[in-house]
Amino acid sequence: MADTPIAPKLAPITQKSLEIAQEMLDGRDVTDSLKELAILASGSACDGVPIDLILHSFHEGLQILMSGMFVRDQDCTREAVLDGFQFALTISDQLCMIVAHAYIGEHGGATFGPDAERTLTSALLAGQWTPSIARKCGITVADSYSVLAISIRENPNSGIAFHYLRRLRKALNRHSDGQGLARLSIDGGTVLIPTEAVAEHELDALVAALAGAAQVELVAAVVSAPTADIASAAKTAHEILDAVERLACAPGLYRFGELALEYQLSRPGPGLSRLGELLAPLEQYPELRETLRVHIASNLNRAQTARIMNIHANTVDYRLRRIARLTGLNPARATDLWQLRSAMVARDCRDDGPEN
Repeated sequence: MADTPIAPKLAPITQKSLEIAQEMLDGRDVTDSLKELAILASGSACDGVPIDLILHSFHEGLQILMSGMFVRDQDCTREAVLDGFQFALTISDQLCMIVAHAYIGEHGGATFGPDAERTLTSALLAGQWTPSIARKCGITVADSYSVLAISIRENPNSGIAFHYLRRLRKALNRHSDGQGLARLSIDGGTVLIPTEAVAEHELDALVAALAGAAQVELVAAVVSAPTADIASAAKTAHEILDAVERLACAPGLYRFGELALEYQLSRPGPGLSRLGELLAPLEQYPELRETLRVHIASNLNRAQTARIMNIHANTVDYRLRRIARLTGLNPARATDLWQLRSAMVARDCRDDGPEN
């Protein structure tokens, strides 16, 4: 059965989750349907399907239903959106518990090796872990963790992705005394490091060691939290990482304190649109926006900016002067540079939203 494709095993879970969500939305009794979902999850566990894929499959069913609801009602109010969000969280919480317990129960009360790590990591990141889950997985849960959101830049093709991910995991085990947990893909993911295993000031060296072992460029953001708050800490860490990637910062580890401004600027609000408008004069000149972005990421080093963009240093100077004329903000002045950097974060966040 190990050679059987995984996708066909997950489709019934997605379909059953969609049916349960619809039944709950209609106010019907879902007791029998939940039992059927548990049976499907147990069967997938027996077939060796990782729990993170199973969890993703039921979320797909929920996403299909919620998307359909808002497509039908284009003029839904803010209250309707909030009600829909609360409804989605309620269903997600219930289905996650059903699937996790069924999955672990199928392993006879004990899961070991990679499956155990995936099971426990997924439960921690979903805020659904319990001491009994940890015992069944045979893994000791620490009191607090450094939660790292990781992005892998310039990925090798998927054909050799397995090899660099394996090297990365081996390095993680070596440098965390086997206590690190991870959920990773070819693009990155989330790593949980017990604070007692690796001190906070040692995390920079850890990220550098992981990058060296896997022979890839790693960009990471870290937030420390007690075990009960891992889910929210992971969300914040990935939001910080997103700000780091928007600014094209150099590989390495970034902390909340270093990017508190950029993080706050990415939050919705009237200030976000106002700041983003500062770059409106550059809308017709993508080469100027890119030059500004690279120049800021290069710590205002004109030679490095020219090398990255494959242009002459004098061209960099010329473009910076044009930016100053068009926006009224000079990148060479500290106060103006602060506004330009803030506007860049705000503009990118606004462009990702529903309204451009």
